Amino acid sequence: MQPATDATVFIVDDDASVREALAWLLRSRHLLSEGFPGAEEFDAMLEQGWQPSGPCCLLLDVRMPGMSGLALFDKLVERQLAQVMPVIFLSGHADVPTAVTMVKRGAFDFCEKPFSDNALVDRVEQALRRSGDVLQERQEQHLLQARLTELTERERDVMRLVVEGLPNKLIADQLDISVRTVEVHRARVFDKMDVKSAVELANMLRRL
Repeated sequence: MQPATDATVFIVDDDASVREALAWLLRSRHLLSEGFPGAEEFDAMLEQGWQPSGPCCLLLDVRMPGMSGLALFDKLVERQLAQVMPVIFLSGHADVPTAVTMVKRGAFDFCEKPFSDNALVDRVEQALRRSGDVLQERQEQHLLQARLTELTERERDVMRLVVEGLPNKLIADQLDISVRTVEVHRARVFDKMDVKSAVELANMLRRL
């Protein structure tokens, strides 16, 4: 499966020739890219409140003047962006142990310079697919949270007991309401949560 057409690969490297070569390589595989000459410039974009609108990943040089790639990665982790924007470090031989440590801390991968073009782009495509999966999961969670906020307090009470597997009669006894009222609330919960069964509702809530 190919990455989404709205996917973007960000390139942060202080070497203009490297940025241009990577941009050309990505274009040859029909991937859009955006280059930054340093970590500060990329961080400035994040400071302005940037959030991903589609799948993305970051090709990040380990060593750069000023803010290092490692420091930028720390900022991405703090902003909880490292999952939705997987980071592939570009490292020289001397930086490989450091890059390995970053992978253990949550970076997607590292590629040692000089890198294999095909191998790098393959990993970029995998990172973009990961980004797309995370974005979709977050969107589904936001939708689920929005549905939950539409429930009344009584509907939440009924939902909790439905998910626990209690029949309507026992739910009515516990909440001191009629079975008919339980049926009405249960139907409204299923409608608002857009589910057809208690099992489907339980599985949906587990994802939270």
